[in-house]
Amino acid sequence: MTTTSEYWGPVEPLEPALSVRQVLSLERVLAGEPEVVAGAAQLDRPVRWVHVAEAPDVGVMLSGGEMVLTTGVLLAGDEGKQGEYIQSLYRAEAAAVVLGLGRAFPAPPDVMRRAAERCGLPMVVLHRPFPFAELTEEVQSRLVRRKFAAVSLSEAVRTALTGLITAGAPLQRLLDEVAQHSGCPVVVTNLAHRVLATAGERSAVDDVLRDWERIARQAGGSEGDGWIRAELGGRGERWGQIVLCGYRGDTAGGRLLADRAAEALVLHRMLGGTAAHTWEEQSAQGLLTDLVSGVVPARQLLPRARAAGLPVNRRTFVPLVVRDATPAPLDRMLRLLGLPGLVAELADGATAVLLSLARDQDAEALAAHFAARLRTESGESRTVVAAADPRTAWDDVPAGLREAQHVADAVADSSAALHLPAVVRLRDVHLRGLIRLLRDDPHVQSFAERELDGLLCAAGEDLLAVLRTYLATGRNKSRTAQLHHVSRPALYRRLEAIESRLGVDLDDFEQAASVHIALLAHDAQQG
Repeated sequence: MTTTSEYWGPVEPLEPALSVRQVLSLERVLAGEPEVVAGAAQLDRPVRWVHVAEAPDVGVMLSGGEMVLTTGVLLAGDEGKQGEYIQSLYRAEAAAVVLGLGRAFPAPPDVMRRAAERCGLPMVVLHRPFPFAELTEEVQSRLVRRKFAAVSLSEAVRTALTGLITAGAPLQRLLDEVAQHSGCPVVVTNLAHRVLATAGERSAVDDVLRDWERIARQAGGSEGDGWIRAELGGRGERWGQIVLCGYRGDTAGGRLLADRAAEALVLHRMLGGTAAHTWEEQSAQGLLTDLVSGVVPARQLLPRARAAGLPVNRRTFVPLVVRDATPAPLDRMLRLLGLPGLVAELADGATAVLLSLARDQDAEALAAHFAARLRTESGESRTVVAAADPRTAWDDVPAGLREAQHVADAVADSSAALHLPAVVRLRDVHLRGLIRLLRDDPHVQSFAERELDGLLCAAGEDLLAVLRTYLATGRNKSRTAQLHHVSRPALYRRLEAIESRLGVDLDDFEQAASVHIALLAHDAQQG
């Protein structure tokens, strides 16, 4: 099936609008030997239209942006009319005036030249006879082609984005489409200019994010140099903006593209029930997931973290992981306590929290305060926050997040979670934490399979469960029998079967410890 974007094909950015300078460089104009006699500093003004006019009050017929062509026949001999003619063009915001020298004016008239210079209006004289109709035809045809290209771009973008929304595409896919059409980095922010999502060539996006604070101020004001923005919101409420960063086409085309993108993002939010804060969660999730995975070097993620609003200069970072908690209440807790940080949901019901604290703040005390308030607010006394030791270097943050995740996993597997402190660290999970860290080591995997070989089959599943309970209870046979709802004689027979299959004596401390370590490693690998 052909997608909308494949049907239309990639749409190149519109060529920049014709400026006065570009019109003067056209081959037909060069044949008239043009000379700029005034307003040379304003030659980059855009030309919206070309108009041939001889009337002294031509300004009343203009709407701005026109290049006016004249021979000055009706102005010859009257310096007052000549000055008023230039003033009329200036008031009408004409782009330039082109005077064909001839019988009326064999040389550039000083009155018009001086008036144009004072107004900053480009004035050009043609030294050789020139059919104005040829210039009009040339420029008008180029402008018409541009208008048609603008309509095509508008419809292509609208069709492509609508098709993606209808197909249920995520936000990132829409932004990738916008970046393909614009040929420049695309950034979505909230009202505080925090970056929620980006699209475009990775290196170009990183360059933008590296200097985002300055760019955000620039994009929030004028649309010069290709920084074009469109507001996101509806029903009288603004909640963000989309910014085209360094758009190479003309401003009008870029504004049209930004508006179409904004319409699509608002529609995407409405149809998907996606609130603006959810985009913030997605942004934090992408960043923290990349940090945890280590696929992208931490140094390359620093601009994204800074643009997302996380303080990164001379800070202490505290990696935390909370199990069985969603990002929303954790984010609210950070705001309530005034702690800068990012919150994101990871896999298997774990939520990461990366705190960014000033160097003079007590990181461990604040982490403990956060955990205590979380327990109080949630009403769940079993809530456990896993933490790694504070990091002062950004490059150490990924390892810290992975360590906190290991601790959280170890706590989840532990039957002693109720006896652990509110903030659990690697030293609190002892052997189970060590096994978690080493679970992917091939030697550990081989050890676990060798020690438990007689039970790692379908027929041994029940016996493996009994063994797990027996070791977890400190080899308490009465408690094990009670938990498995069997009599003590029946338990003895099962323990004998376990010893027979494994070739061990569970009454021997060293052999029991070896089996226990193997079982912890097996469970960690399965988890």
